[in-house]
Amino acid sequence: MNHYELALVVNAKIEDEARNAVVENVKNIITKHGGTITNLEDCGKKRLAYDIQKMKEGNYYFIQFDAESTTPNEVEQRVRILDHVLRFLCIRQDA
Repeated sequence: MNHYELALVVNAKIEDEARNAVVENVKNIITKHGGTITNLEDCGKKRLAYDIQKMKEGNYYFIQFDAESTTPNEVEQRVRILDHVLRFLCIRQDA
């Protein structure tokens, strides 16, 4: 099992309920493809370095999980098509 971290930038203009639904959906995608979530960090609303889709702010989330080497690719394919996710990045963490 490898250790991974998924960084998400979610649209800050949507309501809290919709934002929580997006994060829950991403968590379900990870567990559906064999990952085990170890930590979820909500860093809150922060200013973006540059405008994305005419938005100046986004909500940042960092999800750490353990999974096999094929899981991050599957997760990225599904997160890529989610409506309210502005940006994402999945990296492997060294032990």
